[in-house]
Amino acid sequence: MSQEKSSFRGLVPLLIFIFIYLGTGCYLQFTGTEMAFYQLKSPVAIFVGIISAFVIFKGSFNENFDNFLKGCGNEDIIIMCIVYLLAGAFAQVSSAMGGVDSAVNFALDYISPQYIAAGIFVIAGFISTATGTSVGAIVSLGPIGVGLAEKSGVSLGLVLAALLGGAIFGDNLSVISDTTIAATRTQGVEMRDKFRVNLMVAAPAALITIILLIIFGEPSNFLSPEIGVYGYSTVKILPYILVLGLSLIGMNVFFVLTIGILSAGFLGLILVPNFSLLVLSENIYTGFLNMTEIFLLSFLTGGLAQMVKTAGGINWLIKKIQTMISGKKSALIGIGVLVGLVDMAVANNTVAIIINGPIAKKISDKYQVDPRKTATILDIFSCVAQGLIPYGAQMLILIGFAKGAVNFFDILPFLWYQGLLFVLTILSIFIPFADYYIKKYPWNFEKGKAE
Repeated sequence: MSQEKSSFRGLVPLLIFIFIYLGTGCYLQFTGTEMAFYQLKSPVAIFVGIISAFVIFKGSFNENFDNFLKGCGNEDIIIMCIVYLLAGAFAQVSSAMGGVDSAVNFALDYISPQYIAAGIFVIAGFISTATGTSVGAIVSLGPIGVGLAEKSGVSLGLVLAALLGGAIFGDNLSVISDTTIAATRTQGVEMRDKFRVNLMVAAPAALITIILLIIFGEPSNFLSPEIGVYGYSTVKILPYILVLGLSLIGMNVFFVLTIGILSAGFLGLILVPNFSLLVLSENIYTGFLNMTEIFLLSFLTGGLAQMVKTAGGINWLIKKIQTMISGKKSALIGIGVLVGLVDMAVANNTVAIIINGPIAKKISDKYQVDPRKTATILDIFSCVAQGLIPYGAQMLILIGFAKGAVNFFDILPFLWYQGLLFVLTILSIFIPFADYYIKKYPWNFEKGKAE
């Protein structure tokens, strides 16, 4: 690592993007502009950051351009972009054939509006834990969550924050999540051991969040329409049940969403008047277009992140954090801050863990920090950061489903789970209330395994 380039200059283009994107939105919000964060499109803001990277970074234009293309073509970026397109198509086709309305009305007839936000959190947590992906849970429940909020009178920001919190909860804990796999493999620990340590922090945060969602999820706290009995068709809900079921058994997300699109389209052709094959194709394409901004931002972010990494921006962060570490507690704090900052830079929690995993392992060995704790810190801090940044895939998909009804700052005050998880994790470092399993089975650093 010491031989790789390290330079603060490498971070400047990323900081320019964040400053322009958030700064413009905050200024317009302060001046009372309606839909402040939609006035400057995020792909344009990051395009400015990319231009600045070509101006600031050394090397020829072709060298910088090659790095940019390498980032754009990153496998994780391409996967996310395809998921966006399929998710948009599924949401649009399901809505056009009446599936969203039926699912929402079904829920409103059987669930008290007060428990909608808490229910969304629990279901999202279950799906994300079972499938190992927060994006999958958000894609599955996003349109339904938006519809439930609109018809029940519960704050849309609260419902979407509950969905995001539940998705992050599952992503952090799931033994088949990319983040868990990356964290445990880089630290050389078993996934089940990391799960036990992680659960002692995540479970209290989730429980408190559910209680808060029940307390503040009462529609009377907001401008609420009159709740009545809604009509629905159980047949039109089947595509959602199919998507959830296939996701839970671990089927590939691309196959799941494709099946969802085809099943929703088939039911539309049978049940909805004037829903022809041409109408189906138009709705699929409209769904693709609805994800254009998210697609472009993720694509361009991948390119800029690779340029920042190659220019030494990430390594500069790593070296600065390492100089602040002097013992076990500061080591854990340093590892957490480092992976969180890198996640903010690359907007991908799995990539952030992969980048920082080897460094965290060296720090853990040097200061005799239990690697199961290190793996937990890596996973938690990366997931917290990913669940808070406005340009992360999870937040962008949520806001996209809302179609301009809310912005990032409407959701931010309700991100209770991420905040509680962060606070409880910090407390667990200084007050080892979550270290029961670690104390019962201490780590033998000579043998590299638990005793």
